[in-house]
Amino acid sequence: MLRFYNTLTRKIENFKPQGDEVRIYTCGPTVYDYAHIGNLRTYIFEDILIRLLKYKGYKIKRVMNITDVGHLTSNEDIGEDKMIMGAKRERKTPWEIANYYAKAFKDDIKELNILEPDIWAKATEHIKEMIELVQILEGKGFTYKTSDGIYFDISKLPQYGRLSRLNLEGQIPGIRAKVSDEKRNPSDFALWKFASPSHIMQWNSPWGRGFPGWHIECSAISRKYLGDVFDIHCGGVDHIPVHHTNEIAQLEGATGKVPAKFWMHGEFLLVDGGRMGKSEGNAWTLRDIKKRGFKPLSLRYFYLTAHYRAKLNFTWKALESFQRTLEKLWAEIANYSDPEPVDSSYKKKFFSAIEENLNTPRALATLWKMVKDPDLRSGQKRTLLLNFDKILGLKLDKIKKKEISQEIKNLLKERNKARQAKDFAKADSLREEIKKRGWIIEDTSEGVKVKKILSI
Repeated sequence: MLRFYNTLTRKIENFKPQGDEVRIYTCGPTVYDYAHIGNLRTYIFEDILIRLLKYKGYKIKRVMNITDVGHLTSNEDIGEDKMIMGAKRERKTPWEIANYYAKAFKDDIKELNILEPDIWAKATEHIKEMIELVQILEGKGFTYKTSDGIYFDISKLPQYGRLSRLNLEGQIPGIRAKVSDEKRNPSDFALWKFASPSHIMQWNSPWGRGFPGWHIECSAISRKYLGDVFDIHCGGVDHIPVHHTNEIAQLEGATGKVPAKFWMHGEFLLVDGGRMGKSEGNAWTLRDIKKRGFKPLSLRYFYLTAHYRAKLNFTWKALESFQRTLEKLWAEIANYSDPEPVDSSYKKKFFSAIEENLNTPRALATLWKMVKDPDLRSGQKRTLLLNFDKILGLKLDKIKKKEISQEIKNLLKERNKARQAKDFAKADSLREEIKKRGWIIEDTSEGVKVKKILSI
């Protein structure tokens, strides 16, 4: 039985889809800049979820939006659109910026071995659906007009804030910084913003020229492709108090239903024990990781070492350590024989960890216990690792058994003779020569072991 933590109920619950397929919405990137490694951690936890559901035989329909309009620099519905900000920074059009960084994001998830969604949905290609949803809300009395846009009146929805458990009692308009005097409630939010003639991104609407609010895009897109109520909605914990809370409000106002049964959120990534952000100068991207000589899959492995609902602290030293661990795993499987049948408790332990709210740290602990088990043959270990990797996504299936060439065998014989003659300087020199040719030598109590140096 699959069991996931549901932010909506604050409990781990048994998961069962509503129909023949699992319908999932995952909040995508705002494509005004590169995704940072905090963003990417969320997509890895979602990827583990998708891989598990596929492994269990479920059909999946997954939608991911691409925000290319409407995401302002402040949650207070003020500030500049991030797309326009990016366009000014690089002296390009917002559409050029969007295309470039959308491609960069897709390149990132490919390098991290993240499965693509079934549907990519750009916000700018769904303006019609957003306007229609605002009209529905308007017709049901949930909106009001100010000088700068059409707003959602949260006082008309008594259950507003159910996801974030917001305490709205005593909130008075204007108590938060920079809240418009025209807002009826501090937490009211924009559905449609009016645009000045000079505003770069704007569309016709029943209320005049303008552009959509950020939250309406996800509500309109999820409803179009997944229906009024779907199975799972995912994102980062930073989306709980505002973005996802407002998504629920919009669709509950329009349909009377909470749009998703399960709400799953990934925790923050810290850097050197503190907050990660551009203002701190530590919003590292996958490009920064690669420039320092790290493999993208080492970052993926690093994410898996902590539960998705626990904060994870990034340091370069930690990443270096986990890259060595991953390379050790690649070396292990490269030196295993061909797969052979195995009946082992390790498989049950691994999947019981994953099926209980995606516990990847416990799953990895089971994996390494299996690798070190002297009672399992190497072919059995290969079989189990390939099975585990259908969830972990570390590309273990790309690593084939490596045969030692005659040239390396001759060097090993020569090194063995040098050791027997106690010519350790020559033995060390031959070790380095063998290493240059792609093989690592380990002198153990059981004899000499030779392993291929691998890179993916």
